[in-house]
Amino acid sequence: MACRANINTTISFSDPVTIEGQPLDKGTYGLHMIPNIEEWTVIFSNNSTSWGSFTYDEGEDALRVTAKPGPAEMHNALTYEFDQLQGDSAVVELEWEKVAVPFKVSVDVHALMQASLKKQLRNLSGYSWNGWDDAATYLLAEKIDLDDALAYANKSIEYEDRYDNEMTKAKVLTALDHKDEAAAAEKKALSLASPFQLHTYARQLLGEKRKDEAFAIFLENAKNHPEQWFVHVGLARMYSAQGKFDEAAKELKIAQPGAPDNQKSSLDGMAIKLEAKQDIN
Repeated sequence: MACRANINTTISFSDPVTIEGQPLDKGTYGLHMIPNIEEWTVIFSNNSTSWGSFTYDEGEDALRVTAKPGPAEMHNALTYEFDQLQGDSAVVELEWEKVAVPFKVSVDVHALMQASLKKQLRNLSGYSWNGWDDAATYLLAEKIDLDDALAYANKSIEYEDRYDNEMTKAKVLTALDHKDEAAAAEKKALSLASPFQLHTYARQLLGEKRKDEAFAIFLENAKNHPEQWFVHVGLARMYSAQGKFDEAAKELKIAQPGAPDNQKSSLDGMAIKLEAKQDIN
């Protein structure tokens, strides 16, 4: 937004928006207002280069909306503020003297992101597994276009079959309620997982109250990779969740010497909790 004395105030949008629910294409617009006691008319003019509103022409309007004026703290100079910031909208508010005139600007973030993803995947991002996996993960997180998310996950797997994209596929299939296919993808993911990825996934399951599944992974991981410090942390978490605090403390003591320096203080804190018979999960 640009505002200088007497020069036409302008407002620019890099993408299509809606103003108070009314569509407006991207671009730069002259901003004009007609004040009234009960409501103001807010005008977006296709002419953004004129001197103030002196030569304003209604025929050049791109959009008109109405706004309800309200009280404001004293402003000696014309001020525009952006309030009520949301992921897909904001309220633009003109403030001058003790009057505030707000209007809501919204954008279809999902539509923009979906278009952006398709554009990006035609560039370098589309020539590696993680670009497609990132796209699938975004759609999954936003719970939109899950069929596209599944297609992206499968494309990622075509480039390189990994724990990451197989697990993404499993989550998308779960969201689509394809339970058998989801279970198969999850099984494939776990077969490709590193010991630490298995540990992290078991922790996720524990957080989701899927304790039996988590315990099975903690136990198998410790059996296959007893030399890794974190598998003993996994066993400590398992025993702690079962209320077996002494067994948990023993496993934690095994883990502590091999843990990296940036993890030692965290493990020390867990040890204190276990001594007090408190769950570390």
